[in-house]
Amino acid sequence: MKVHILDDWFDTLRTLPCFALLEDHDVTVWTDHEPDPERLATRVAEAEALVLFRERTAIGADLLARLPALRLISQRSVYPHVDVAACTSHGVLLCSNMHAGTPSYAAAELTLALILASYRQIPQQVASIRAGDWQMGVGRTLRGRTLGLYGYGRIARAVAGYAAALGLQVQWWGSEEGRARAAADGARVAESRAAFFAGSDIVSLHVRLKPATRGIVTAEDLAAMLPRSLLVNTSRSGLIAPGALEAEVARGRIFAAVDVYETEPLRDRSHPLLTHPNVLPTPHIGYVTEDEFDLQFADIFAQVNAFAAGAPIHVINPEALA
Repeated sequence: MKVHILDDWFDTLRTLPCFALLEDHDVTVWTDHEPDPERLATRVAEAEALVLFRERTAIGADLLARLPALRLISQRSVYPHVDVAACTSHGVLLCSNMHAGTPSYAAAELTLALILASYRQIPQQVASIRAGDWQMGVGRTLRGRTLGLYGYGRIARAVAGYAAALGLQVQWWGSEEGRARAAADGARVAESRAAFFAGSDIVSLHVRLKPATRGIVTAEDLAAMLPRSLLVNTSRSGLIAPGALEAEVARGRIFAAVDVYETEPLRDRSHPLLTHPNVLPTPHIGYVTEDEFDLQFADIFAQVNAFAAGAPIHVINPEALA
C-alpha cells in the first residue's frame, strides 16, 4: 500500500524498531505540518493509508473529499480530531487501538517532572547559573503536601504511584463514576469539589476532552485554589474554561505548569502562558519519547498490515467496510 505518515516533525519513526513493520509498503514520511486541507490533499493525493501522529492533523470532510484513493486511517487512542461520519461516507476505515489498561507512562513521568521543576524552580535556577548569578531563589519541598488528581484514569493512577514515593498525600476528584471507583479502591476522595480545589497544594488534570468535559474546570475552581498552589495540565487545554487559567495566573496568586494549548503548535511568543513568570510551559511533549513512539506506532503499523491482509483490527467504523 501507499502509506503516508503525517507530522513526524523530527523524522523519528524511521529510527525505531517498529518502522520495520512497514517494509512491504511504499512509505512517505512528512516531517512538517500542513494545516490547509487543500494543500494537504495535494501532497497526499496518492495515499491509500494515512498514519496520524495523535491529534496533530485534523481529518475532516473537506480533506476526505479530495482523497479518492484513501482507504485507511491508522492511529492510536482517542480521535476527536477525526470526522468519523465523513470517513464512513467516503468508505475510509478508521482503525485506532484504544490500549485499554495501558497508561502513557511518558505522560505520567512528564507530569511528575513538571511538578518537581516548578517546586524547585529548575528552569530559573539553570538560567541563573548560566548567567553567572548562582542561586536565584528558594524552592519548596514536595513531601507532606497534597496532590489533587482530577480524573481517576490510567495516567492519574500512575502519577499517584510516583507521588506516594515522594511522600505526597493524594486526594481525588472527577466524575461521579470515577469518584465511586476511587472510593471502592480505598483512595481518598475529597468531600466536595470545592474542598478538592481549596485543599490541594497541587492540582493535576487527567481527563479526556470530549463535549461533556470541555470547560469542566472553571474560573471559580481556580479562584478557590490555595495561594501559591500549582495547576498542572498535561491532558488537554480545553478542559479549562477559555481564558480562565490566563486570568488567574495574571493575578499572581497561583502557579501553572502546562503542556497543552488551545492552538498547537503555539508560536505566539506573547501568549500569557509563555510570558508569565508563574508559568512553566512545555510544547506538548507528554507522549514525545522514543519509547512511547515505538510502543504506539507498533500498534499503528500493525493495523496497516492487518488491513492490507484483509483482516482489519481495532476498527472504529466497521460500516465503512460496506
